[in-house]
Amino acid sequence: MASATHEVVLVEDDRSMRQAIERMLRGSGYQVDAYESAEALLDALEGERVWNSSRCLVCDVRLPGASGFELHRRLAEKGSTPPWIFITAHDDPAVRAQAERACAAYLLKPFEGKALVALVARTLQS
Repeated sequence: MASATHEVVLVEDDRSMRQAIERMLRGSGYQVDAYESAEALLDALEGERVWNSSRCLVCDVRLPGASGFELHRRLAEKGSTPPWIFITAHDDPAVRAQAERACAAYLLKPFEGKALVALVARTLQS
């Protein structure tokens, strides 16, 4: 079970997927802040630059508007980024390579809740 101080920021445009991921993570003890787009997260972070070490970001690669990779780039321009997990239903070697260059974990949809929770725990430990 995760510590109550560990926060996951989730960016997923598919409402049912977003809700399912929120339930999985909350059920494992994480605090979850969920957003439907990169722009929604960027608006919420307006003025906030620092990510503390108890946060990680789970982000869909394909989003309406700015992609997950574009969001990563924009946040990196503002300072350090949190540990990051890209999720996608479209497996592609180029996408995997881009995630690797971003020093991010990569998880292919559909995934089991246990796999995501374990990856979040590992990501927060690194």
